[in-house]
Amino acid sequence: MKPITLCALIGASGMLLTACNDRNPAFNQLPDFIQGVVLQHDYDGITDDLLTAGLGADGLASATAPAFADPLNPTARERRRLAIYNNYRALVDTAPGGGYGELFGPHVGVTGDGQVPGEEFLALMSVPGSPVPVTVMVQVPDSFNVDAPCMVTAPSSGSRGVYGAIGTAGEWGLKKQCAVVYTDKGTGTGAHNLANNQAQTLDGDLTDQDVPVLFRAPLTDTQRGDFNAQWPDRFAWKHAHSRANPEADWGRHVLQSVEFGFYVLNEKFGRLLPNGKRLKTIKPDNTLVIASSVSNGGGASIQAAEQDQQGLIDGVAVSEPNVNPVVDRSFSIRQGEGPEITEHSRSLLDYTTALAVYQGCANQAPAIRDLAPLNSAFNPPAIGQNICQSLANKGLVSGATVDDQATDALRILNEEFAIQPEQNLLAPLHFGLAVAQSISMTYANAYSRSGVEDRICDLSLAATDGSGAVIPLAPAAEAALFSASNGIPPSAGVNIVYDQAEGQPTNLAASVSPSSSLPDYGLDALLCLRALAQGAHPETGAELTGDAAALSDAVASGIAEVRATGNLRGKPAVFVTGRADAILPINHTSRPYVGLNRQVEGSGSGLRYYEILNAHHLDVLNGFPGVGDRYVPLHHYYFEALDLMWAHLTEGQPLPPSQVVRAVPRGDLANPLTQANLPPVLPAPADADRIIHTGSQLRIPD
Repeated sequence: MKPITLCALIGASGMLLTACNDRNPAFNQLPDFIQGVVLQHDYDGITDDLLTAGLGADGLASATAPAFADPLNPTARERRRLAIYNNYRALVDTAPGGGYGELFGPHVGVTGDGQVPGEEFLALMSVPGSPVPVTVMVQVPDSFNVDAPCMVTAPSSGSRGVYGAIGTAGEWGLKKQCAVVYTDKGTGTGAHNLANNQAQTLDGDLTDQDVPVLFRAPLTDTQRGDFNAQWPDRFAWKHAHSRANPEADWGRHVLQSVEFGFYVLNEKFGRLLPNGKRLKTIKPDNTLVIASSVSNGGGASIQAAEQDQQGLIDGVAVSEPNVNPVVDRSFSIRQGEGPEITEHSRSLLDYTTALAVYQGCANQAPAIRDLAPLNSAFNPPAIGQNICQSLANKGLVSGATVDDQATDALRILNEEFAIQPEQNLLAPLHFGLAVAQSISMTYANAYSRSGVEDRICDLSLAATDGSGAVIPLAPAAEAALFSASNGIPPSAGVNIVYDQAEGQPTNLAASVSPSSSLPDYGLDALLCLRALAQGAHPETGAELTGDAAALSDAVASGIAEVRATGNLRGKPAVFVTGRADAILPINHTSRPYVGLNRQVEGSGSGLRYYEILNAHHLDVLNGFPGVGDRYVPLHHYYFEALDLMWAHLTEGQPLPPSQVVRAVPRGDLANPLTQANLPPVLPAPADADRIIHTGSQLRIPD
């Protein structure tokens, strides 16, 4: 129990002494990391609300997005509504039969259509040593129970803005009557149009004025003018170009969001003294705090738990976390009777640049070419064949035919990079959506703390036309960027441009590489990113020299800054991950973190790991034929993880042991998903399903 200070006793008794001044922690004060004003809005749960922006469950499921009355001048409320609509649907499968409305959704388990009345507080904050603003938000439902206060963290997934976790941690927390604290973790849209100098304010309004904005590239007018003269109509993007490596501070962003949450709660519910001050009556020692979210947001909450020296967090429940564990080869990973994996814990940029380089060719491998969902629709075979030819000419794949070369590319990914075969069928779809390509470009810039003017690997960001040529972004599209962008182009009309493509700067996907004179998805640029990740030329293995070596060293330093220690400080934690995750391969994320945590915290660790069969990273894809019939929603198991953590912290129920959960696909989109497809995490799983540590090996059942 924490000691009670004299000032706290005096305040509780209603008396005041001069010793209890503004600097005393007994009084509620706006944290000094908050910049500028705090925007506060009330939502009645009828015309507008915290969770669905007034759309309700049916509105979120509708294929028709909410429109702006004036497309060029949307209101703040319209921008917020579209942002919530897009961010919810980006992570949750709302298609009929996939579980929405029956197994999960804002209206499941509650009365009404899922609208949640309450208050929302939005602000910008900073972390020491970084000038780049970070968005923070607190939602307090009207149902918040001041006698049993609780809080859930909701850092955004991916590079999304502050509403990026609205449908995941946000929904679960609000329905549990908890305050939910969000942060964009220094990512978010933050789009700066270098041509007109427009950027977004805190609520998404466009401005070219010198006022607080989400992000504006730190260029003088002269520097910006010079850049525009050579590279017109380009954008700077916050995650890629802030020169801040925001991931290095994700843990601090989450912890600060919790502190801001306590400030908001005490402003609302703290005891009001006669002099107008508020006592801190809602505090870490009487408030349940669960660190949560998915993907990048899950990784941010893990970092927060590792860095939590104040005891703000009680437990962790995350899904498919983007976590880069410290490399510890004293343990190995083995699935079933398969090969022992020792080369685990590769960094995000390492395995992602490998996917960017090889997957376009691997898509044509006979083993997956015709089985992978939407492969031919998203990946024109001619482009894949060109990629294979370019790789073969550079000695990066072997084989006399495209089939042989593609098979070798697939082998390289599975064997040399320990990417699970279960991920092979979804990887082509992700390549077609430019997932690895966009991550490689964004994170190479972020890790090296490069600016937009550096144009790493001759890549930039701009709108493009049907031929791939750079054009100005349409004004209506720019007005909607705050609401429509996922924070990592290609997104919302802005694409990755290869400035050194043959002929002219061209959309990367349509680019002809100078070294091959082939339309091979700008492979030269992707190989450049790969070289920065591995510190050597991919073709020859020779170490980089000169400026390239310095840039690669900067990338390596940035990666070192984001490595997770595996020390959760004894906090109970639950990870759920889909074995078929084709964005964050499990042999480099969740699995090695579990092994590292065991090395650090020993058998007394509170971490439990649930690996879900037939589940993957982006549930929204389950609405497509060939995907939804093969895979189940991981979202369901994420909410189960939160439920298990809640029961553990509030009722003392033990967390089930680590295990493989054998979810069953529905087989046909005509068959609605039912609970029978989603077996629960068991308190006493069969021995054949247990994930265990044996000596220096993490053993995962098939």
